Amino acid sequence: MKQYNNVIYKPVIGLEIHSELKTVTKMFCDSKNDPNESKPNANVCPICMGHPGTMPTINEEAVKKVLMVGYAIKGKIAKYSRFDRKNYFYPDLPKGYQISQYKYPLIESGELNGVRVTRIHLEEDTGRLIHGDNHSLVDFNRAGVPLMELVTEPDITSGEEARRFAEELRLILRYLDASEADMEKGQLRIEANISVNREGEKFGTKVEVKNLNSFRAVEGAINYEIERQTELLERGEKIIQETRGWDENKQLTFSQRIKEESHDYRYLPEPDLPSLDLETGDFGVENIGVDFPKLPQEIRKELKEQFDLKEEQIEILIRDKKSVDYFYKIVNEFNLSGGKVTESAELELIKLAVNYLTSDLQNILKETEEVKSLDELKITPENFAQLIGLLYEQKTTSRIAKDVLKIMSETGENPIDIIEEHGLSQTDDESVITEIVDKIIAENPEVVKDYKEGKESAIQFFVGQGMKATKGSVNPTIFKKILKKHLN
Repeated sequence: MKQYNNVIYKPVIGLEIHSELKTVTKMFCDSKNDPNESKPNANVCPICMGHPGTMPTINEEAVKKVLMVGYAIKGKIAKYSRFDRKNYFYPDLPKGYQISQYKYPLIESGELNGVRVTRIHLEEDTGRLIHGDNHSLVDFNRAGVPLMELVTEPDITSGEEARRFAEELRLILRYLDASEADMEKGQLRIEANISVNREGEKFGTKVEVKNLNSFRAVEGAINYEIERQTELLERGEKIIQETRGWDENKQLTFSQRIKEESHDYRYLPEPDLPSLDLETGDFGVENIGVDFPKLPQEIRKELKEQFDLKEEQIEILIRDKKSVDYFYKIVNEFNLSGGKVTESAELELIKLAVNYLTSDLQNILKETEEVKSLDELKITPENFAQLIGLLYEQKTTSRIAKDVLKIMSETGENPIDIIEEHGLSQTDDESVITEIVDKIIAENPEVVKDYKEGKESAIQFFVGQGMKATKGSVNPTIFKKILKKHLN
């Protein structure tokens, strides 16, 4: 809420989210559904091109994936559903209409992140326009791809809340393997309906911002619209119901067209497709719920309660299902220790592993463009667990472990072989460590004075110098013991 001159303005926001579904074929034909196809108009056929006399058939896989999303958000599964024709003209719409759902969607309600979901329905995607200087080309590879649309109630009050909702929905889609939901490829597209009203009054005039293709854009566009509409109301001006776009470079919205109403589309029942009985047959609960995976919220709870991980660590792991799977494989490696590791030690091993999973390995991923997930690294869970075991037993140091991880990611070798081959063994020889300690003490008389005056931070300075001098190979426990002995 915002307050101007003692007047409180309340933002009201609803989202419409489109997601291309991960299926083998398109929604109403057997043309391939391949978002990575680079050759224009390669995956087309007479049905998805809307040739006269062709008959569509319903892709059951797409229907089941929408129903799974419905179960995931505790939605009400419709007993009956049907497809409709949504009539409008656009160059990338080959039929001149879109097969969609209007009156009878697959999912009739639901809730996610405290936001009510109005409906989820299924339709076919349009083609794609490629604009040149004085011409436009059409690629119909995307035309007819299964497209799920989720519509929320106007429960959202800020750009940040909208972004969190959309991020959580994308996680669910990926965990269900319903969609890759890659926004850069247009597989997840978000539209926001925003209005602002004075407190105590009815909803204000709704403005739609179309085709928001990043979570940053979702948050930025909504926050901008709240400010723009509030300032208009404050000046006594009228807000126009319209469709606006988002300019990422200028960080502002701009007018595109006056908003259509639903009746402008002249929805008609699709005569070539049968209605769906969702209570029986392949669409029944007993079939859809088979092998239903754990969802993000359930895994968050498990990671916290079983392993006592920090919230930020949980969020880093959970944003990629493959990372979570990789983590559990490492946990399993610790469980396979044949009873040699106590329960408390196993928890310490897991926490140590997570520290490296959410920091060092994430940095390696950022540096490696062709690798997007932990499971794609050459570092196997077995080898990673072995390195963590060496660290826990103080048979290597943190500094050495960082270098070993880097080599593991490049070669796939196990850590013990790498340490031997590259001369990265830890220095435990007390006579060698004593020489290093004496040299560092002699070179830093002022820090010695600080220590004798009770400044414990001086110890960390000396340890840091020892690690630097030995390139991280000195045993820190032995080094600290000899250091304190000589300082005292």
